[in-house]
Amino acid sequence: MVPPPTILRLRTADTARRAPMAAPTAVALAMLISVPWTGATDTLPYRSPFDLAYSPDGATLAVSDRTASVVAFLDAARGDVIRQVRLRGQPTAVAWNGNDRLLVAEYDAGTVADVDVSAGEVARRFSVGVRPLGVALAARRSLLVVANTVENDVSIVDLKTGKERSRIRVPREPFFVAITPDESVAVVGNLLPAGSASDPKLAAVVSLIALEASVEPTHVRLPPGSTSVRQIAISPDGLWAYVAHTLGRFNVPATQLDRGWVNTNAFTIIDLARKEPYASLLLDQPYEGAADPWGVALSPDGSTLWITQRGTHELARVDVARLHGLLAGKLPESLGTASASDASSRTIWHEIRADRSRIALLMNDLSALYAGDVIERVALSGRGPHAVAVSPDGAQLAVAQYYSGSVALVSTATAKVSTTLALGPSREPDAARRGEMVFHDATICFQRWLSCSTCHPDNGRTDGLRWDLLNDGIGTPQRTRSLLLSHKIRPTTSRGVREGIEDSVPKGLIFLLHMPDKELVEPLIAYLSSLEPEPSPFLVGGELSAAARRGEELFRDKAGCVSCHTGELRTDQKHHNVGTRGEFDRPTDEFYTPRLVELYRAAPFLHDGRAANLRDVFTIHDPQGRHGSASELTPSELEDLVEYLNSL
Repeated sequence: MVPPPTILRLRTADTARRAPMAAPTAVALAMLISVPWTGATDTLPYRSPFDLAYSPDGATLAVSDRTASVVAFLDAARGDVIRQVRLRGQPTAVAWNGNDRLLVAEYDAGTVADVDVSAGEVARRFSVGVRPLGVALAARRSLLVVANTVENDVSIVDLKTGKERSRIRVPREPFFVAITPDESVAVVGNLLPAGSASDPKLAAVVSLIALEASVEPTHVRLPPGSTSVRQIAISPDGLWAYVAHTLGRFNVPATQLDRGWVNTNAFTIIDLARKEPYASLLLDQPYEGAADPWGVALSPDGSTLWITQRGTHELARVDVARLHGLLAGKLPESLGTASASDASSRTIWHEIRADRSRIALLMNDLSALYAGDVIERVALSGRGPHAVAVSPDGAQLAVAQYYSGSVALVSTATAKVSTTLALGPSREPDAARRGEMVFHDATICFQRWLSCSTCHPDNGRTDGLRWDLLNDGIGTPQRTRSLLLSHKIRPTTSRGVREGIEDSVPKGLIFLLHMPDKELVEPLIAYLSSLEPEPSPFLVGGELSAAARRGEELFRDKAGCVSCHTGELRTDQKHHNVGTRGEFDRPTDEFYTPRLVELYRAAPFLHDGRAANLRDVFTIHDPQGRHGSASELTPSELEDLVEYLNSL
C-alpha cells in the first residue's frame, strides 16, 4: 500500500534555517563590490550561488552569483566574504588558475573573465561562444576548455595568446566540463539528448574530447531517458568519470508516479579507458525520490562521492570505494553469503557476484545502493543546492544553495552542515521568484520523484523526450514543449485540451505531480509569465544573416508558412491536419499550430517529437507536402528557410 504524500509548503523566508553568522549589511556589501550602492532596498539583487571552487591552497572559496552578476571570494577558514567582483552577463562556472587567478564564464556576454583575486578586478577576457557555461583548465597545457551551451560546441582557448584555438561540436547543450588528471581528455556533459523522440534509446551523452590530438570526440551514451547532465567528477587515477542525471521512463505511459514509474534519479560511472558506461545506479529509495541531482564532487582520495539533489534540498554521500568493490563482485561480510535458494537474503549484489552482466540491472533497482550500505542522504540548510566542491584537504564540503542565496559548509567526517554563509543581502522574493522556487521544488510532488523542472530544465524549456501523460489522456504521446511564452497561448498542449495557462498549471499539478495544491498556482503562473526568449546564436550582431533574410522571404511567400504561422508568436492558435498522425495517436489527425520562438533549442519537432531537427520536418516527415509548400523548395532554399527558423 502506497503511503500518503507529505506536503511541504514553500516559505517565502527561510526563517527556520538562518545562517549562524550575521550577513553583511548592504553598505558593507557595496564596499566589497566595485560598483556604487544606491541605498535603495528595492535595487538589491537576488543572491543565487551557481558554482563554487576552493583555491588550490584551500584558503579561498570562489562562488559565482548568477543573478547578482558577481563572483564572491570567501575566506575558507573564517567564512566571511573577502570581496566581490562585478562581472558581465550571468556568472556561471568557475575554475582556479593558481591561487590568485580565477576564470569565470560570463553567460550572455560571450566571454570568460580572468579575475585577479588580489586586485579584485578582471585582468582580461577571452571571447568564446555567446553563452558559455562550463569552464575547466588544463594548466600544464595552458588550455581553457569552455562549454558553449546553446551553440552546441566547446571552445579550446590558448591561455598564452588569449585566442580561441578551435571549436569542437558536441551533440546538445554542453553544460559542465572536467579535465582528466593527465590533461589528455576533456569530459563534457551534454544537458539534453539529441535525436528523434521516437528513438527508444534516446538519451543524453557525455563527450570525451582529446586535448592532445585532432580527433573527433567520442560520445558515451547514457541509459535511455537520461537527461540533465551537469557537474562531472573524475577519479584521481583518471580511470572513472562520475555524472549525475535524471532517468526518465519515457517508453511507458505515465500512469503513476510511485516506485519510479515515471522518473528516477541516477548517477553513471564511465570507464574512461574503454570509453563506455560501467554502471548506472539509482539515488532514489522505493517510496521516495531523490529528484534532480545536480552537483557532483569526489573526495581527494577518490573514496567518497558527493551529489546534490536540487529538488529535495539534500546531499547524498556515496562510498564509492565500497561501491567499486561490490561492482567487482567483492561482497563484505555484512551482506552475508546468501544462497540461490535463500531469496529473502539475496540482493542484486549477490547476483552481480555470480554474473557480472547483471550490473546492467542496477539502473532499475531502487534498493541497490541502500542494500549495499553505500549511500546516505542528508538534509541541507537551504533550498535548491547546485554545485558542490570539496576542500583540498578533504575535510570540508561547500554547497551552493541557489534559492537561499547562501553556501552550506559541510563536515565530510559527519556529513552534517556546520555553517551556512550568506553571500549578502537579497530582496524579498516576488511572485515570480517564489514561482521559480516552486517550479524547481520536488517536495511538492508525490514521493518527491520529480519537479516541474525535471521535464522542463533550463528555465522551463524542453527535456528533449516524448511522454504519454495523463494530462490529456493515455494514447497521446507528445514531445515536451518549452513553456516559454505559454501565458500568451490559448489553448495549450499539442491537442489544445487546456484553455490557457490558468487551466494548464493546476491540471499539471494534479496529473503530473499528483499534488493538487491551489496555493502554488499563482506563483507558478507568475514565474512562467516572466520567462523571456534568449536571442538566437544564429543572429549576426543581433540581426538576421543574409541566408536568414532569404529564408524570411521564403517563409512569407514561396514556402507558404504564414498561412498558419502568423502574428507575434507565429501561430494562428488553431488545429490543422498536416499529415503527422502517428501509429500511437488516438483517432485524430489535427494538431495545434506550435509557436516558433527559440526553435534553435526546441528540438525535437512535430507534436510527438519524431523529427530530430528542422530539416527532417520538411524532408522526411512531410511526405504529403502539407507543411505549406516547403516540399517545393530547392535544397539551397530549404537551407535558407532553416537558417531563418533557427534565428527566431
